Amino acid sequence: MLALYYAPGLASFLPHAMLREAGADFELRFIDRDNDAHKGEAYRKLNPNGLIPVLVDGENVVFETAAIALHIADKFPVSGLAPALGSAERSQFYKWMVHLTNTVQPEYRVWFYPHQHVVDEAAIPSVKEAAGQRLNRMFDLISEQLGDKTWLLGDRFSAADLFLFMLIRWSRNMPRPARTLPNLGRFAERVFARPAVQETLKAEGITAPFF
Repeated sequence: MLALYYAPGLASFLPHAMLREAGADFELRFIDRDNDAHKGEAYRKLNPNGLIPVLVDGENVVFETAAIALHIADKFPVSGLAPALGSAERSQFYKWMVHLTNTVQPEYRVWFYPHQHVVDEAAIPSVKEAAGQRLNRMFDLISEQLGDKTWLLGDRFSAADLFLFMLIRWSRNMPRPARTLPNLGRFAERVFARPAVQETLKAEGITAPFF
């Protein structure tokens, strides 16, 4: 039995939605961040960093969101969440997964937790604003790359689209939400309409605004 340790709306959304897309048999295990459950000894035995999510697959414990996502894609190949190994599409899939996890996602940590990135609290507003500006530029570039394609890989839906949807969703309360870029807004609507995404939002108790 697979077990996903999650908290609503956090990075665990990606593997959660992937498991539902794959029709997997899995168990959700809620981590109460408000009571610092992610900092407790039991959770740190799974992820010493104390970050969410963690996926337990039998004796195999995996943390880091992108690593979990790749594990799920490989474990359920018939789900089509990733192109075939060795294909050109697979390379493009890796490109997007690495870009989203390595370039875009870290900027959100600066935006949401700017106090962790300064030694002088007076610098917090400036650090936060700069992160917001960088995220705007990143989404501008993603918008250009997406163009008028249906999905990041063209006509083929993949886990990278779920990843991008999650990141677009995180911007919903920023001064310039990513959805205001027309093609990213339409893209988010397409991902949002997927039954597995609807089920994930419902299971996590996430309500409007969704993105």
